[in-house]
Amino acid sequence: MEARKSVKKSWYVHLLLFTGTVLMIFPFIWMFLSAFKTDLDVFSYPPKWLPSTWTLENFPRVLEMVPFVRYYLNSIVVTSSITFGQVFLSILAAYALARLHFPGKTAVTILLLSTMIMPFQVTLVPMFMIVYKFGWIDTYQGLIVPFLFSGFSIFFLRQFFVTIPKDLEDAAKIDGCGYFGILFNVIMPNSKAPIGTISLFVFLTHWRSYLWPLVVTNSPEMRTLPVGLKYFVEEGGTQYNLMMAASLMAIIPVLIVYIVAERHLVKSTTLTGLKF
Repeated sequence: MEARKSVKKSWYVHLLLFTGTVLMIFPFIWMFLSAFKTDLDVFSYPPKWLPSTWTLENFPRVLEMVPFVRYYLNSIVVTSSITFGQVFLSILAAYALARLHFPGKTAVTILLLSTMIMPFQVTLVPMFMIVYKFGWIDTYQGLIVPFLFSGFSIFFLRQFFVTIPKDLEDAAKIDGCGYFGILFNVIMPNSKAPIGTISLFVFLTHWRSYLWPLVVTNSPEMRTLPVGLKYFVEEGGTQYNLMMAASLMAIIPVLIVYIVAERHLVKSTTLTGLKF
């Protein structure tokens, strides 16, 4: 009897999950198919699920209408720089908070947590004023430097670093390792999953970032993909097949990065503890 109830309940759960999956995937499938449709197929009624003629002309048309390659390059440079810089600095800070002892450590941790409570909109104007004072408006520095620090990234890594056995650190000290030797030879090799996970989070967050690049850039040469896509939509009007082609090109790096780092995300979710 209990087994039947369990099977029935499992069936309902799987049906609910399947329905949610279809609803989530449907817009992406429609975007993919529309990117290969002709103008007639896009405006046909009733709507066509599959293109009557598969065409690749939409992609070169996008590149002709806007400097899409430049937007792509800007997004790659900005997102890669932020990801590398933020993760590297977060590893150093997390190691200090997790394994070292110094005066004010608790206060620093509390201050770190307080930065996670404050929404980005609150710090937007002060950040803009600082960037303006440095003369970084419409530059790569203005797009990258403000995001090299992240309280979330530091805290996330710190929570994993505290779970690494102290015996490994003591053994490294006996072998003559200093603080950096312990970090690079003991802590980081045993933290590949959380480092890969936070790298994925940072990359995805800043690849799709729209508000800050919109505020801090003025010229088309410095626009990133989200901002460039917004201007493309305004210029493209009702050419939905071109919009879908541009969107498809924009999400390809995200899909590649996610596929590569997905196993680290799953592993880190199961291993990372939340303790002080």
